[in-house]
Amino acid sequence: MRLAKLEEFEDGQKLEPGNSWWQVYGPPVLSAVLFGLFALEVSSFPVLVLRSVFVLVLVQVIFFDLEHHLILDRVLLPAALAALVLSVVTPNLGLVVALLTGLGTGLVFLAIAAVGALLFKAEAMGLGDVKFSAFLGLVLGPRPTFSAILLGVFLAGLVALALVALRRRTMKDSIAYGPFLAIGALVLLFSLG
Repeated sequence: MRLAKLEEFEDGQKLEPGNSWWQVYGPPVLSAVLFGLFALEVSSFPVLVLRSVFVLVLVQVIFFDLEHHLILDRVLLPAALAALVLSVVTPNLGLVVALLTGLGTGLVFLAIAAVGALLFKAEAMGLGDVKFSAFLGLVLGPRPTFSAILLGVFLAGLVALALVALRRRTMKDSIAYGPFLAIGALVLLFSLG
């Protein structure tokens, strides 16, 4: 049943939000809290609006990837295009830096996914994570992207170890990677002020 449902998602035929309380109330509550925190930290209104757009994308990725283990092209592609266009007016970024960082980050993640698939004879990382990493590069630029990814990898490792220790998962099980990358990106977006 789960595989059929995933095929429906990948074909874009049917997108069902979850019904549990965290799936219904989590995205708007987290978005509101983050908007408030960013409003306290970011002094420039245009930058606040710019970052708020990316906060919405990151929150969507967190909840949808946790629920379905998918990062949707219909979210990422328009968001990546917006990030590329807005990089022209993003402080300390620019079009060329954003484009090179996005492309470089995406290629590194693609290589990791390919090597992981060869070594483990199974999908080690989904293409949604590869595209999402490229999006992070477009939004953050080189150093913040690197820091966000390191933070995301560290958090994912901690959670994976905790789940194995609590016997909720085994070493062969996978976890959604996108939420941890998104959390790393949110922390870096916030710290950029």
